Amino acid sequence: MDQNLEQISRPTPSTQFLIFNLFGDYIMPRGGRIWTPDLLYLLDLLGVSERAARSTLSRMKKRGWFTTHRDGRQSRYDLTPAGRAICEAGNQRIFEPPLENWDGQWHLVVYSLPEEMRKIRNEVRKKLIWFGYGNLAPGTWIAPHDRHKELEPSLIELGVQQYVDLFSGEHIGVTSDEALVHRCWDLEEIAAAYRVFFEKHRLQYEHFCANWNHAKPTAAETFSYRFWLTYEFQQFPRLDPNLPIELLPDGWIGYKARQMFKDFRELLNQEVQPFLDKLISA
Repeated sequence: MDQNLEQISRPTPSTQFLIFNLFGDYIMPRGGRIWTPDLLYLLDLLGVSERAARSTLSRMKKRGWFTTHRDGRQSRYDLTPAGRAICEAGNQRIFEPPLENWDGQWHLVVYSLPEEMRKIRNEVRKKLIWFGYGNLAPGTWIAPHDRHKELEPSLIELGVQQYVDLFSGEHIGVTSDEALVHRCWDLEEIAAAYRVFFEKHRLQYEHFCANWNHAKPTAAETFSYRFWLTYEFQQFPRLDPNLPIELLPDGWIGYKARQMFKDFRELLNQEVQPFLDKLISA
């Protein structure tokens, strides 16, 4: 194994989270179905035992995210429309391009939950952060993106839609849009996280670029590396609301980190794509 491959971290997220990531990034683009032995093999490459995988897949099937089909002694897992919607929503946020040509509109979520729903407030907050909203005031969140249609199903799922109002409009003062941004988001914290990610993977990316043709790792190793690289990057949709270019500091490190991430994934995909095409289509 290439020594640099051993340097990427292997966190311990939930098996369900890993399975959704695996389907969203690799299996859904190839039809959203995979034979069970092949799925177990890929999860094994990611450090998931067969027992944990089968148990989690069974629970996810009961939740309506997968169906199973048999062909003789073989069985396969297929994404349902509900499972596909979860994967598509995740991909949309993770791989969202920079916001250019902003129309100057801010999109607000205003809510007031009754006391008996206090425990749900944190779930509402998590959803708002995931969709890129920032906390302007108690019960008031804003975003430069119009994600109201994406947000509504989550509000309905949480049972809070009757307590929420959605607005869109311009910020006419008294402060500037830039001041509004600093009230709602900690840009220094976001930049620091991007800087850590960039510096951690920059040398590895340069090493792969320089040695790809004569010292590249195996397809299985490359798949694992690319998966965990993407996993590490998934922190940013929860940190970075993808603000318009005109509201960000000059030389924003987020653009550099995102471009390296995109280029690194594409480089690794040269080996991963044929490996998975052969495995999943077999």
